Amino acid sequence: MENSKKAVVVLSGGQDSALCLRLACDRHGPSNVAAITFNYGQRHAVETKFARALARKFGVKDHKIVRLDFYRHLTTNALLDHSAPITRKAGMECPSTVVEGRNAFFLLSAGVWAKSLGATEVWTGVSQTDYSGYPDCRAPFIRAQERSMRLAMLWPFKIVTPFMNKTKEDEWALADSLGILDLIKNETVTCYRGIPGGGCGKCPACRLRAEGLKAYLRSRK
Repeated sequence: MENSKKAVVVLSGGQDSALCLRLACDRHGPSNVAAITFNYGQRHAVETKFARALARKFGVKDHKIVRLDFYRHLTTNALLDHSAPITRKAGMECPSTVVEGRNAFFLLSAGVWAKSLGATEVWTGVSQTDYSGYPDCRAPFIRAQERSMRLAMLWPFKIVTPFMNKTKEDEWALADSLGILDLIKNETVTCYRGIPGGGCGKCPACRLRAEGLKAYLRSRK
């Protein structure tokens, strides 16, 4: 094994994963946590720059950025095709930004590295409560993926999903309680167009983020 860790966090550089990283560090200590970021040809790949900064800020020294260049040969969507419009038409189950199987690839890859580090926990910021309808953000998928990874690698993986039943409003409240509200607000990238902080304000990710923040700030009054 390369060294001994407790957890590997899938770190995109966005709101959810930044909070995951902080929670994992609070639980295990930064020296026992590693982070992994994926560059799969997404139009908002600037998030990898913010992921690096977040890892440094939280004291996580083991941080890999992994390229998944094959993705564009398998599927197409508005995140991989930079000319495609980011939309969610009436009646669509998911917006045009859905990347088929993305979390399955991410979690499996993170698990391979986690085992080499001696880590049994893989953390991800997915939620089935406040999301855009992506099927690989649901609890049934996470449990199935966890079982598959255990069978595939004979390793006692636990996929940790602290926000599975939390809303964006809940996440903003958590960030505030941890004293990192401004950091999450200004130093993460959630926007599908790669605009930091509040983003473009129009894509599905920006709208969810903004609505959650508005609701939380309203609740503080």
